[in-house]
Amino acid sequence: METIFQELLAFLSIEFTVMLTAALPVIEVRGAIPAGISLGLSPLHSLLLSLIGSMIPVPFILFLIRPIFNYMKKTKTFKKLVFSLTNRSMNKSENIRKYGVWGLLVFVAIPLPGTGVWSGSLIAALLNMRFKLAFPAIFVGNTIAGILIMTLTNGVINVFG
Repeated sequence: METIFQELLAFLSIEFTVMLTAALPVIEVRGAIPAGISLGLSPLHSLLLSLIGSMIPVPFILFLIRPIFNYMKKTKTFKKLVFSLTNRSMNKSENIRKYGVWGLLVFVAIPLPGTGVWSGSLIAALLNMRFKLAFPAIFVGNTIAGILIMTLTNGVINVFG
């Protein structure tokens, strides 16, 4: 009985690890899917866990980042950081401003450093995009990026594995 419990705990901790990895900025699905596959999960299972994990921060960013940034701008310690993050994000926002929801979807779908759920959510929040438009665009873009990463990872593993 104890070994079944230990195996279940090990399996669930792998799933939790993949979800937590996907929720981290910069890493997101780009790192979580290959990590999940390397930990023994199927590509599809790794994709689904990564999508769930990477979407967890989105509502918090969309709803809370502006009030948090406004508070942090008033502090001497974090003022420069907030302006740096805001400027960096807004420099990437041209296509999102121009194409709106479609621009946001494509921005999140491109699996390159500097794009993704965290950056897309921050830009959407800074551009005052409505949640009911931004969240689905981020989710679809993230799903596209996840499918691309899963396909690439699975292909590399099949070639070299």
